[in-house]
Amino acid sequence: MQTETLTQIVTDALEDMKAQDLKVIDVRGKTSITDIMVIATGTSNRHVKSLAENVLLKTKEAGVMPLGSEGEQDAEWVLVDLNDVVVHVMLPQVRDFYNLEKLWLTDEQAQPEPDEDSPEAAVRRLRR
Repeated sequence: MQTETLTQIVTDALEDMKAQDLKVIDVRGKTSITDIMVIATGTSNRHVKSLAENVLLKTKEAGVMPLGSEGEQDAEWVLVDLNDVVVHVMLPQVRDFYNLEKLWLTDEQAQPEPDEDSPEAAVRRLRR
């Protein structure tokens, strides 16, 4: 299965279960572990566990067998390894502490798009 298709299945599974602050990070060229990391936040241990279980269910339905998953017992941080895509589902305080986005995002990827009315957007329009 194509990495992009698998990523879409994962993000749809997380969105279906109301995951918060969903981030997809392309780590190709940065690590040989995986191509894509998906990071999502759950509101409680039960929610984190449900999000991860839904990812496992939807990917298995699509014919992708996970290499493994870890953390379901405590459900503070559940990792689902789908080979080309690794999914991290965490409680907010765990996500803040480990800050995986800072570790894996480049400066360009990490910067949010400026508001249309912001000075940065005006400068960007002038430079075009």
